[in-house]
Amino acid sequence: MAVLQGHGGSGDDGARTGDPGGPGGLSRQLANRHIQLIAIGGAIGTGLFMGSGKTISLAGPSVILVYMIIGFFLFFVMRAMGELLLSNSGYKSFADFAGDLLGPWAGFFTGWTYWFCWVVTGIADVVAIAGYVAFWWPDLPLWIPALVCIAVLLVLNLPTVRAFGETEFWFALIKIVAIGALIVTGLVMVLTGFTGDGGTPASLANLWNDGGFFPTGPMGFVAGFQIAVFAFVGIELVGTTAAETKNPAQTLPRAVNSIPVRILLFYVGALVVICAVTPWRQVSPDESPFVAMFTLAGLGIAASVVNFVVLTSATSSANSGIYSTSRMVFGLAGEGNAPAVFGKLSPRRVPANALRFSCAFLLIGVVLLYAGQSIVEAFTVVTTISSLCFMFVWTMILASYLVYRKRRPQLHAASTFKMPGGIPMVWAVLAFFVFIVWALTQESDTLQALLVTPIWFVVLAIAYLFVRRSPHHSALRQQHKQKVLAETAALR
Repeated sequence: MAVLQGHGGSGDDGARTGDPGGPGGLSRQLANRHIQLIAIGGAIGTGLFMGSGKTISLAGPSVILVYMIIGFFLFFVMRAMGELLLSNSGYKSFADFAGDLLGPWAGFFTGWTYWFCWVVTGIADVVAIAGYVAFWWPDLPLWIPALVCIAVLLVLNLPTVRAFGETEFWFALIKIVAIGALIVTGLVMVLTGFTGDGGTPASLANLWNDGGFFPTGPMGFVAGFQIAVFAFVGIELVGTTAAETKNPAQTLPRAVNSIPVRILLFYVGALVVICAVTPWRQVSPDESPFVAMFTLAGLGIAASVVNFVVLTSATSSANSGIYSTSRMVFGLAGEGNAPAVFGKLSPRRVPANALRFSCAFLLIGVVLLYAGQSIVEAFTVVTTISSLCFMFVWTMILASYLVYRKRRPQLHAASTFKMPGGIPMVWAVLAFFVFIVWALTQESDTLQALLVTPIWFVVLAIAYLFVRRSPHHSALRQQHKQKVLAETAALR
């Protein structure tokens, strides 16, 4: 999928696409600070604020290791993505290099699955946002905040890509401040030996003095992966910003390389502090441990403040999803894999039609609010489907890397941003993904989502059979193939 190569119609209602920064293409308005904070925002999901209570109750203190392991393997996915994106200026997203290296079908499946990933995540976020707003206005009908959220997302993304970048910058900053405040507050409580209502003083010894570091056994440890993996979806978001980044050769490596530091600080740091202050058995699976800690510290407004933080975190996730899905649909249209109308740009060089198309699907979230027995039930099923589809996208990135190493060794040799561990590490990460899928079969709710997910790929396969026969699709694919081949030859 060539984000650079869209072919919209002519006329006043939309500009034809072209090279970013060129007269008719996407605009390179995202600066380094935007990319860095977008990367942080992508690495810090709502799952950390709300889902960490449930993971702690399932796995105990070993949940710290769960987040470290997931972060470790996903770092290599990001490094593979970074090397591929920087190996050819014709690649503007991971769907683009998947289509080139694995075949047109891969670009189609990766692009539309990534669109589906973020639409599903956005639906989950809309469901969650409605629940968070109910904290302040319990009598307000849930459909009202859901619709307001969708309208706000549209307004935030329509003006310019810089407007999106600024919004994400401040959303991410709020998350960073909240986690920083939690860590500082927790450290003070540990250092002063703070004793709460449970009678157990805050201490690092709480990490191992109640049943050990793995108090729920091997299967409890495995159960932690089921929920924790959703906290990392969106970590690849920087891979969709390449076409609108001012200097991708510098900003993308910086963003990817800082992932381990972010995980250690934001995930591991926060979870160590939470488990040190509150013994794991006292952590409620139905309550945000952030709220619990601030309340324990005597900060009365903690519930409202953290609810606001989680609300902005969910809005940030949905905002990122709308941005990335609109760019994916825009690029898919450029290869005939989506209707040509989605390949048009507004006068401000924003794919407005693709943006409205993605926003329309978020309305499903409004229906879900009234379909299930509870918000949590709807959220669990939807997030599991999302996690599985994101793993498919991550797998396609790794598969593309394997083909790239085999077919274009000269580009790998010339790369200044090589993936550490190379091919053996790719297979290690793929084995880890198999483990995650197995872990999802161990609980009934996640197993249900696992069994439903293949329906999406069946629908995609049927759609592709029709799309590939389109003369418009064939012409655009041939044009794009010639462009990529020319750019690849120029790099040799």
